[in-house]
Amino acid sequence: MEAVVHKANTRGKVDFGWLKSNHTFSFGNYMNPERIRFASLRVLNDDIVAPGRGFDPHPHQDMEIISIPLTGSLEHKDSIGTSGVIRSGEVQVMSAGTGIVHSEYNHSKTDPVNFLQIWVLPDRRGAEPRYDQKQFSVEDRKNKFQVVVAPKESEEGLWINQNAWFSLGNLDVGVEASYQPKNNERGGVYAFLISGKVNINGTELSVRDGAGFPGADLLKVKALEGSELLLMDVPEIV
Repeated sequence: MEAVVHKANTRGKVDFGWLKSNHTFSFGNYMNPERIRFASLRVLNDDIVAPGRGFDPHPHQDMEIISIPLTGSLEHKDSIGTSGVIRSGEVQVMSAGTGIVHSEYNHSKTDPVNFLQIWVLPDRRGAEPRYDQKQFSVEDRKNKFQVVVAPKESEEGLWINQNAWFSLGNLDVGVEASYQPKNNERGGVYAFLISGKVNINGTELSVRDGAGFPGADLLKVKALEGSELLLMDVPEIV
């Protein structure tokens, strides 16, 4: 099937002063009926939060939430007794399940934090709420793809309640890398380019562009510049 491309400048935008965010899919005040989700990938927000500011305590239910700081640090507290700080190089997962209340603030009083907030629809409702975070070695994704989120059974990365794999790759200019999708029959892979420029199966992406590849058997990625890429391999909801 043909790739579904979302250019960076077509994303929904909000600016509340303390928060600047770009929404790939419909979220909050941004509603685009053609961008509700890609398979089970429901939210992909590119957030910048001002120093010392953040999201006051608020509830979630039946959603798998992944946060990936790109620059800066993010402070987390929740109703199941978890608190901590995640920084660039770390990944955070939170299964909202039967219900969880949490807050997120920029941990720094002087520098903004830029992070990706991603929601994936779970494989079942009413799961037990849980939280986890992990530091990943950037060297382990140099010119290849490093799994950072996966199903529990895979024993790779941090696990969530869905048959989904998230992989990060840092590719030098000219490098070609392949990715074998795990949900190619129902679902697909959504690629989000954090930095640089790449060509994926003939589709060229620039910084902060996204593209979904439904039912792809193989992704062939060529870095046209030094690039950082996030691949989200997600199943369709049936």
